[in-house]
Amino acid sequence: MLKLRPYKPCDAQTIISWCKDEASFRKWTSDRYESFPITAEDMNRKYIDNNGDCEEQDNFYPLTAFDETGIVGHLILRYRDAKKKTIRFGFVIVDDSKRGKGYGKEMLLLAEKFAFELFGAEEVTLGVFENNMPAYYCYKAAGFQDIEMEEDIYLSLLGEKWKLLELKLDREIYFAK
Repeated sequence: MLKLRPYKPCDAQTIISWCKDEASFRKWTSDRYESFPITAEDMNRKYIDNNGDCEEQDNFYPLTAFDETGIVGHLILRYRDAKKKTIRFGFVIVDDSKRGKGYGKEMLLLAEKFAFELFGAEEVTLGVFENNMPAYYCYKAAGFQDIEMEEDIYLSLLGEKWKLLELKLDREIYFAK
């Protein structure tokens, strides 16, 4: 049975070990870190010392997923608006040895519960690169729907242009499940 708890600095080494190459690292972090690889200290500096690069103190909630085997996943929640009605999921990652086994979906469902039932969010959003279809399908399985964008968003990563897909889950849809 999967559970979520607040992130602890001792989680960092395990979490960063799941990115075996820079492409998987960039799919996880986008351009939020300047270099690859990062150390546990780099992750903790961003999360603990810099509040996840969020200006407001009560805006950044890193969570760690675990089961009886130990840490199996991680993600962050942060508000996207001043009224604190929209929560953005980010840094979503599952232990690379456990991918494709339902851990990601289960972790997302638990995080949705946090967002809607504890934080009172009206919607949850997230982004995924078009070249990360396993993650995209996981988000869809957890109830997220595509957002039609007025224009495509691309980030230049690893000498390529990666298209960003935006998804959301509304409160009404969450409670109708």
